[in-house]
Amino acid sequence: MEKNIRARDVKIVPIGNSLGVRLPKNLLQKYGFINSLVLEETDQGLLLRKKHDDKLSWVDTYKAMANEDEDWGDYDPTLLDGLEDDDIDNS
Repeated sequence: MEKNIRARDVKIVPIGNSLGVRLPKNLLQKYGFINSLVLEETDQGLLLRKKHDDKLSWVDTYKAMANEDEDWGDYDPTLLDGLEDDDIDNS
């Protein structure tokens, strides 16, 4: 499969005491860049990609775990590990 690569000339412009690159608005919208993005240095050059927040809320985590069809039967022996029979001095 052949990749369709498009190249654009962009100017490096001064931004305060730094330099920056202006990206066309239609490209920012096309790739979903809103407030920030990830700049990654690779062997082939620089890669701009959308920032993914992989952190789930507790509610999302619970829902994801509830939807999984996991067998937790291997952990049943740990419920009866014998510690409940020992006289443990908690003082």
